[in-house]
Amino acid sequence: MRQLYESQRAMRNMRRAAMQRGVVAVLDVGTSKISCLVLRFDGPERLRSADGVGPMAGQSMFRVIGASSTRSRGMRLGEVDAMAETERAIRTAVQAAQKMANLRVDHVIACLSGARPRSYGLDGQIELHGGIVAESDLGRVLAACEMPDYGHDREVLHAQPVNFSLDHRSGLADPRGQVGNRLAADLHLLTVDAAPIEALLYCIKRCDLELAGLASSAYVAGMASLVEDEQELGAACIDMGGGSTGISVFMRRHMIYADSVRMGGEHVTRDIAMGLHVPETVAERIKTINGGVYATGRDDREMIELGGNSGDWEKDSRKASRSELIGIMRPRVEEILEEVRARLDAAGFDQMPSQSVVLTGGGSQIPGIDGLAARILGQQVRLGRPLRVQGLPAAVSGPDSAAAVGLARFAAGPQDECWDFEIPAERAGARSLRRAVKWFKNNW
Repeated sequence: MRQLYESQRAMRNMRRAAMQRGVVAVLDVGTSKISCLVLRFDGPERLRSADGVGPMAGQSMFRVIGASSTRSRGMRLGEVDAMAETERAIRTAVQAAQKMANLRVDHVIACLSGARPRSYGLDGQIELHGGIVAESDLGRVLAACEMPDYGHDREVLHAQPVNFSLDHRSGLADPRGQVGNRLAADLHLLTVDAAPIEALLYCIKRCDLELAGLASSAYVAGMASLVEDEQELGAACIDMGGGSTGISVFMRRHMIYADSVRMGGEHVTRDIAMGLHVPETVAERIKTINGGVYATGRDDREMIELGGNSGDWEKDSRKASRSELIGIMRPRVEEILEEVRARLDAAGFDQMPSQSVVLTGGGSQIPGIDGLAARILGQQVRLGRPLRVQGLPAAVSGPDSAAAVGLARFAAGPQDECWDFEIPAERAGARSLRRAVKWFKNNW
């Protein structure tokens, strides 16, 4: 664990150094596409040291000066499947963004959607020695949160303090300088499989790039798509990508739960390809232009030309009705949403005071999916687009770019995590076999 803290701190220091030079790139490595944004940080004080412990600490202003997207190759279910192909796709995306920005970048901050994320809610408390909360006390109380035995083959991706309590006062964003006797902290821990992380790091290193940060796609998509009130009162962001569907739950402007469903838009495309006996490229085009999840009587008469170039006239001139297409797509979309509902129910999402759901990602662009999601999830559902950032081209401002835009916001002002505090060495490696407490039961 101490080695993990040191590596995360090293990445944070690298990010600060890159921001002081004024330029850093963000890289969203998805199953269907890879997006790269080059950010320039403006102003004489590129690293503003904001007071406080929370999501806006260290916030900086930036603008996008380079952007590109390319088809992702070598990725499957949000994880690297073929090293060489993924490396070439990353090189293509980064080089195109550098060309648009007319400069070279050496540091990237990346996100990925696979690796089987798992959330833990932890808590810890300490007695204050001097009666006043000092900087060192924050590190001590975070070290007092006993680590679950999450497995030797997994790594901690995020470890964020989401709440501090001082004596009987809860909901403190920054307790430093306040008077009390007992300090408690609630910590959200997100772990992922180590192997997919190592594979991605290897690909990035092979592209002559230094990794200055790593984040969960579900987390950054929520940062981009949820408005401030939703992050404060409680909402879930469902990021429907190509190979997986990310789930993140926010409350009091912190992510308190994350998970993923290992199904996405590519599974819908594959179902269409098998159901209509067409290549996957044709199935993707049909899904994009003619897809939907609700059929009407009119759709029986709307015929879709399947096309083809096999040389067999009868095969190449085939047609299918739109209702037949919807009949193929809807069961898979329902299966994905049912899995999402099961994960949210297990997390206790129904106990939150506000239960808004925001759909984003490329899969959210299927017509009618918001109504189907509202019926299955039983919540208020809206379609979300990433919040605008300065200089962002229209081509990368749609729902399918939510993770890339959120990653840019994360690069400019990440939430404080455990490795931003001085953790006592004797506690940094502590683990406990005690079962991690369920997040929503006691903390809010």
